[in-house]
Amino acid sequence: MEKSKFSRTLATPKLEDYKEQFAECLIIERKNGIIQLRMHTDGGPFKWSPKVHHLLLEAWNVIGSDPENEVMILTSTEPYWIGEFDHEAFKEWDTGTDPDIRYNGLYRPLKSVENLIWGIDIPTIAVIPGTGAVHFNFAILCDITLCSPDFVIRDDHFKMGHVPGDSQSLLLQGLIGPKRAAHSMYLGGDIDAQTALEWGVVNEVLPNDKLLPRAWEIAERIMEQPRPIRHLTHQLVVRPWKRLLTDDFQIHITSEMYGVALTQSHHDFEVIEDGISKEKKKDA
Repeated sequence: MEKSKFSRTLATPKLEDYKEQFAECLIIERKNGIIQLRMHTDGGPFKWSPKVHHLLLEAWNVIGSDPENEVMILTSTEPYWIGEFDHEAFKEWDTGTDPDIRYNGLYRPLKSVENLIWGIDIPTIAVIPGTGAVHFNFAILCDITLCSPDFVIRDDHFKMGHVPGDSQSLLLQGLIGPKRAAHSMYLGGDIDAQTALEWGVVNEVLPNDKLLPRAWEIAERIMEQPRPIRHLTHQLVVRPWKRLLTDDFQIHITSEMYGVALTQSHHDFEVIEDGISKEKKKDA
C-alpha cells in the first residue's frame, strides 16, 4: 500500500483504535488503503437510533483523519440499509424538555451530513444492499452509489407531520430537480432503483451478490492513480454538495426543528415502519 509521509510524522488515528471505538455501529476492515465500513446492530441489520447517529458523525471525522485510508466503501448489513428504529431512544428525544437533548436533535442530522462531506477527503463508494428508503442521504452523498434492484427512495417526514428538512429532500432537489423532489416531499412516493438510475440518483443497479465485489473493483481502479490525483478529483466531485449544503442545509434543518417545536410533533413510527414492512413483503 502507498504510504503517506504524513502518517510517519503526525499523531493520527489508528485503525485498531477506532475499530473498537465505533464497533457498536460499524464493522471496519481495510486492505491496501481501501477501508470498508459496514453499518450493523449486533452483527445484523442496522437499527437506527440517536446514539448510532451521533457515533456516525464522529466516525466520519476520525476515519477521514487517518491518512492510511485512501478510498472508503460504505455499506450496511443485508437485507436493508436501515431496517428498524429504536423507539425508546427516539421517545426520549421526542418527549424531553432538556435543551441539550433537544438541541442534539438538530446537531446530529446537521453534523452527520456535514462531517461526511467535509471530514472525508478521499473517494467514497456507497453500497445499498436491498431496500433503502430511510436515511438514504449518506449513500447518496458518496461519490459513487451502487444499489440492488430492490432499492427504493422515500422520505416519510411530511407524511408523519414533520418538515422534510434533514437533507434527504434537499439532496433530491439537487439531483432530480425541484418538481420531482416536491412530489416526493409532499406525497412520499417510492422512487425505485431503475428510476433512481435513470434520474441520476445512483450509478449502477446490481444483484446483491455483485454489489460489494463491484465496489472493490471500482476502489482498486481508483487506487491505480497517484494520491494527489485521487484526492483532488474527489474535491471536484464533492464541490456541488458543499455548495448546496452551504447555501441551503441550515434553513432546511432549522425549518424541520422549528416545525417540531411549533406542533410538538413526534416520530410516527407507524408511518415509517409501515413503509419498511411493505418493502420487506416485496422482498419475501
